[in-house]
Amino acid sequence: MMHKMGTTSFRMTVVGCSGSYPGPDSPASCYLVQAEHDGRTWSLVVDMGNGALGALQRYVDPLEVDGVLISHLHADHCVDMTSYYVVRKYHPSGSQPRIPVWGPSGTDARLANAYDLPTLPGMSEEFTFHVFDEPFTVGPFEIEPFPVDHPVEAYGMRISAETDEHGRRTLAYSGDTGPTPSLLDIAADADLFLCEASFREGDDNPPSLHLTGRESGETAAKCKVRRLVLTHIPPWHDAQAMLTESLAVFDGPTELAAQGAVYAI
Repeated sequence: MMHKMGTTSFRMTVVGCSGSYPGPDSPASCYLVQAEHDGRTWSLVVDMGNGALGALQRYVDPLEVDGVLISHLHADHCVDMTSYYVVRKYHPSGSQPRIPVWGPSGTDARLANAYDLPTLPGMSEEFTFHVFDEPFTVGPFEIEPFPVDHPVEAYGMRISAETDEHGRRTLAYSGDTGPTPSLLDIAADADLFLCEASFREGDDNPPSLHLTGRESGETAAKCKVRRLVLTHIPPWHDAQAMLTESLAVFDGPTELAAQGAVYAI
């Protein structure tokens, strides 16, 4: 039997991590997940919020992205897909091959509307749209989506890849969510848990919307994650407060996401 080789590198780059809107130090949500496999680098973009496409170009040629995963259709997670459409359609080297985009139901219509395109063809000549409904693969990546608790259809996800050195490794992403049992499935034994922390404990926070820093830490502790990275903190909050809340209940490695940070999974 032939030995199935894994990836030689599995990493995530924080392209944007500002919560709800771009901040002075970061675009809104966007994460670049990459792995070397079969002699080339595979690249997935997870979310494409306000301002993300500009920063993304520091880390990857937008024409070399293999797929996009959109957790939900709020602007701070998807609106720069309109600019990405322009890149792929009108690039001087010619119209680019379609690449797959996964998202909630209605992603194709939402993005067409955002750029004031007719629904048909919308962006269907640049992207092949798929709905999150079951696990799927892209190159070396296995992706499993999970519905989460947010005012619109929204998903968290597990992204895993087989590595030569460490075996199968998993990146868990909460997406935007209030407390929900799905988080326990998303984060279970994850090597890195990228978790939103938009609310402060003690505030009069609306339900079914976001997590506090403490709730993020509690989830990490229950799931025995190996590393916690807090993200999606709005610029109007002191991010250190979320970190302090999390550290009070989770004693594993924990840090704040920062634009440009690269994490080996």
